[in-house]
Amino acid sequence: MKRGGGASLRLLLAAGAFAFDSWIGVVMGWNANAKRTPPLILLGAPGAGKGTQAQVISQALHIPHISTGAIFRQHVQQNTPLGRLAKGMVEQGILVTDEIVNNMVRERLREKDCSHGFLLDGYPRTVAQAEAFRDIIREMGLAKPVVISLQVSYDVIVERLSGRRTCPVCQRTYNIRTSPPRQDEVCDADGTPLEQRADDRPEAIRERLAAYERQTAPLVNFYRNEGSLLEIDGEQPPDAISSTLQRLLAEL
Repeated sequence: MKRGGGASLRLLLAAGAFAFDSWIGVVMGWNANAKRTPPLILLGAPGAGKGTQAQVISQALHIPHISTGAIFRQHVQQNTPLGRLAKGMVEQGILVTDEIVNNMVRERLREKDCSHGFLLDGYPRTVAQAEAFRDIIREMGLAKPVVISLQVSYDVIVERLSGRRTCPVCQRTYNIRTSPPRQDEVCDADGTPLEQRADDRPEAIRERLAAYERQTAPLVNFYRNEGSLLEIDGEQPPDAISSTLQRLLAEL
């Protein structure tokens, strides 16, 4: 495969299993028959596009996309000891401790669907969690993670998220800039006036970004110093980001 080719991960996946396996071996620098791919971590501020790229990567590499939110819900729904501890803290308005989060992640990574690799989204969230995760993967005998950071300016994120609108009846979501309804501010499906969630207002978005800057942004420097960081311009169209990701991974 030519380095810098324009094919996106979506196109590679559509090309068929044989072509994709070849891509795994050549582009990622891994043996397509290997039992496990390196751990992958996706970093980016709210609205950076992590969800879109996580879906592409997960489907292309046939590995689970793991978010801390999903792990929490699973433990709470199953009423596990960790789930009960976390639920009690949330109900008291207390932040769930790193120890509980780390143990939840450790348990999740031992499940069968992670046997060939996994993609983490939302963890680690702090440098302390990153240090704990380093110990977890050492315990499991895993390779050093590949960390993908989607770089998007906060002004662009505010513009993206503040454009979201939701139908209060069918819960369909629109974006007045990128995927608007046929009639301004009205749901295509049922004609209901669209609403803007309180946390999608510019002032609320900036508060979330400030919290991200304090807590999670230092992870970029942490993984840069670890030598495992891939930084990608997240202001490109989604398919262009996938193509950029392909090229960067080819240089590993």
